[in-house]
Amino acid sequence: MGKAYFKQSNGMYAVNIVAACGVMTPGQMEGLGKAARECGVFRLKLTTRQTIVAIIDEQNLSSLVDRLADLELMVSPYGNAVRAVKACAGSEALCPRALGDALDLGIKLQEKYLGRETPKDVKIAVAGCPRGCTDPLCADIGIIARNVDSFDVYLGGRGGSAKPVHGSLIAEKVTEAGVFKLFDHTLKAYASLAQPVERISAVVARMGIDPFLPPKELIAINSAGEPEDEDFLSFLGLKGSDAS
Repeated sequence: MGKAYFKQSNGMYAVNIVAACGVMTPGQMEGLGKAARECGVFRLKLTTRQTIVAIIDEQNLSSLVDRLADLELMVSPYGNAVRAVKACAGSEALCPRALGDALDLGIKLQEKYLGRETPKDVKIAVAGCPRGCTDPLCADIGIIARNVDSFDVYLGGRGGSAKPVHGSLIAEKVTEAGVFKLFDHTLKAYASLAQPVERISAVVARMGIDPFLPPKELIAINSAGEPEDEDFLSFLGLKGSDAS
């Protein structure tokens, strides 16, 4: 595993900075802005992985990095490791369409798994409803909330490619505690099955999804009634039909 420092065509360096699934306090934002000014950062850019890239001269790089810890920020791991988690704003407090608390789960997953060594980089995406604003079906591991403390988990998606792949459903209506047990099982299976630098999607294509399926006794499910997402059903043309 390495750290996300990348030399740019203009000779400057890009530093990929991780927050809690893109969530920052005003103090962190203010502190990062101050550090960026004082360290001569050329530009700051938001990324699709909910991180912030700072473009900076090489001689100022260490000064900026040294100040991140005081802000409870860090440089993203890169390479054969679990990457920064993407999570939407799905929660009761932030999104009226959320069926479950995707943001809180995403932050907890990042706190536990970020930087864990894997055969190839692993990207995780969590969504609070079937709209999937974080593209969970195109992540190595994707999670979609169905209800409070009830999530569907997908494996083997791949985005950022001319031939994107949707992940396969490996567990339904999993509780939050079950998600963590499932993650541990999945990462262990991936480590044992993968060839060197082989993505999860490639392992699934080579071996099928069955080797990754968890034993039924491993995870608890939540079978409580699920609220209908009327806007989404309307978008699919299912509202009011027998298919809904």
